[in-house]
Amino acid sequence: MTTLDQLRRYTTVVADTGDFSILKRFAPQDGTTNPSHILNAAKQAQFKSIIDDAARHGKSISSAIDAQVEAALLHLLVGFGSQILNCIPGRVSTEVDAVHSFDAQKTVEMARQIVHLYEGLGISKARILIKIASTWEGFQACRILEAEGIHCNMTLIFSMVQAKLAAEAGATIISPFVGRSMDWWQKNFPGRDYSGVKDPGVQLVTDIFHYYTACDIKTEIMAASLRNIDECVHLAGVGFMTINTALLEELQTADYPVRQRLVAGTGARDISRSQYLTDEPSFRFDLFNDAMAVDKISESLRIFLKDGAELKKILQEAILS
Repeated sequence: MTTLDQLRRYTTVVADTGDFSILKRFAPQDGTTNPSHILNAAKQAQFKSIIDDAARHGKSISSAIDAQVEAALLHLLVGFGSQILNCIPGRVSTEVDAVHSFDAQKTVEMARQIVHLYEGLGISKARILIKIASTWEGFQACRILEAEGIHCNMTLIFSMVQAKLAAEAGATIISPFVGRSMDWWQKNFPGRDYSGVKDPGVQLVTDIFHYYTACDIKTEIMAASLRNIDECVHLAGVGFMTINTALLEELQTADYPVRQRLVAGTGARDISRSQYLTDEPSFRFDLFNDAMAVDKISESLRIFLKDGAELKKILQEAILS
């Protein structure tokens, strides 16, 4: 068996890409997207029809260019998401524009619009995960949306503090970032041994896994930002892994042995229950004290903002052409 086939015995494999044309090669259960993935796909000539369709939709909504671009962006996200769903049996994660990461009400509004667009295509909201940045405001939006039956994937998780609040907010799934966590530690504390279970990103996911299982928390965990086979192998047993296509290729051709590493009840971890949902100062203070989380949340959001702005520029040019 390939390493990918072995991994599937313990973990649900999710494809992390906006390019739906290659999904059948890997047969993932679910798919995830983010602004960077959609931007990369939007630049490919083979997807020009989706850009043009989104631009036409934007023009039909308003005469104001800003409103046109916003409507076109939502239509584009759903356009790619619906094509991904045609290639997989499960769910797709569609991300709310990062510019709304600190506006709970706008996040809720955008999420509802995304779901409405999917439903207009005959796609049930049961197959949609609304991807939201794990800020204080993002978690408040998550609480509202989950109460309405709209399922949320809380992304940019870099700390146990965020994972605890996600559980309180009733998030369907969280995406802790493995590789980007490792990046911070390698940059700030170079020369250490970060192999195997010593990988800080692997440790983060492992700690969250043991906390969730010890507290019987229903929120699912999807390890994200995976960079290599070693990280995947050492997280076998986590509920989900969202894996980029280059790494899926490696896993599909490798024969590295895989055994279940994460097993409920095997870790002595912190199981103190938080009450962050009603205590914003405590959440912000505890998150502030996690330097890695603060740095990487900010850095990652800036990347998504930059790529989102470039994507909107492409849409604006298509609208005006």
